[in-house]
Amino acid sequence: MGGDNAPGAVVEGAALASRLIENPICIVGDEAKLAAELARHKCDPKKIELVHAEEAISGDEAPVRAVRTKQRSSIVVGMNMLKNGEGGVFVSAGNTGALMAGGLFILGRIRGIDRPAIASTYPILGKGVSLLVDTGANAECKPNNLLEFAMMGSIYMEKVLNKKNPTVGLVNMGTEENKGTTVLKAAHALLARNRDTKGGVRFVGNIEARDIPHGAVDVVVCDGYVGNVILKLTEGLAWSIFRLIRQKFMSGLLPKMGALLLSGKLSELRDAFDYSEYGGAPILGVRGALVKMHGSSNAKAVKNAIVKTLPYMKNEVVRHIESAILDLEVTGSLE
Repeated sequence: MGGDNAPGAVVEGAALASRLIENPICIVGDEAKLAAELARHKCDPKKIELVHAEEAISGDEAPVRAVRTKQRSSIVVGMNMLKNGEGGVFVSAGNTGALMAGGLFILGRIRGIDRPAIASTYPILGKGVSLLVDTGANAECKPNNLLEFAMMGSIYMEKVLNKKNPTVGLVNMGTEENKGTTVLKAAHALLARNRDTKGGVRFVGNIEARDIPHGAVDVVVCDGYVGNVILKLTEGLAWSIFRLIRQKFMSGLLPKMGALLLSGKLSELRDAFDYSEYGGAPILGVRGALVKMHGSSNAKAVKNAIVKTLPYMKNEVVRHIESAILDLEVTGSLE
C-alpha cells in the first residue's frame, strides 16, 4: 500500500512478474482494493495470493512510532511473514524509514553488523552498473560502518549482479590516502587492512565523485548523506540533459530529422538512467532479504524489482554476509 502509485502499480507489476517467474507472489494490503485491481489484469490466480492488512503507513509518518503502533499495516504484516519464513524476499515502495525500522525491530540486524545500509545501482554507460552504498540509511558513519558497507556491497554485487571479485572505492575529496576527514582516513586504513582477509574486499583506494560515472570501481562506499546527494544529483542532471537534448532536436526541421534517425540510441540512453529498469535497492545488514523500491515506482519498476531481486534470496546473500562479517578485522578503528 506504499508509494505514489499504490496499490494499482504494485498489483499490475506483480501480475506482470508472475508471468515471468515460477515463484508465487503475496501482495499485502487492503484485500478489497487489491482484489479490484487484480481483476483488471491477466494472471494465474494460483501464483498470486492476497494477504489482508487493514492499516497502511504513509510517507509522512514517524517511522519508529508507525511500525510500533500499526501492527496490521502492510509493511509490518509483510515483514513478519518474511521473518516467519512465509516468504523469501520482501519488496516495498513504502516509507523508507518505516522499512528501516521494521528491518531493525522485526527482522533484526545480522550479528556483527553495526548499521544496515541501502545499496542502489548506479548506471555506468556501456558498462552496466556500479553499486552505491549507502544511499540514505546513515547520515553519519564510523569507519567500521564503511568497512561493513564495502563487504556487504561486494557480496551483493557478486551474488546478485554477477560481478566476480568486485572492486571497491571509498568516496573522498582526493585519491591520496591521507585526504579527507578523520573518519575517512581511519576507514581507508581499515579497508586496506582487510584486503587479504577471508571476509575482505578488493579495495583500490579513494575515488573522487567525478570518477563514479566512469565506472572507476564496482562498489562505491560512502555515508548515506553523501550517497543520497550523489544519487539525486545524478538523477537530476541526467533528466536535465535529456530535456535539453529534446529541446535542441525539436528546434528545426534538420534537428528533427536527426532525432528521427537517432531515436533508437536516444531511447537506449534514456533507459540507462531510468530507475524502473533496475528494480529496487536492497537494505543490507538485516536478517532477511529486504528491498526498497522508488516511491514513484510504476508497474514496470515493480515488475523488475520482483524479478531482479530473486537472486538476493536464491543465492543466500544474508547467509554469506553473516559468514563474512566474522572474518573482518575492525580493531583500531574509531569506535
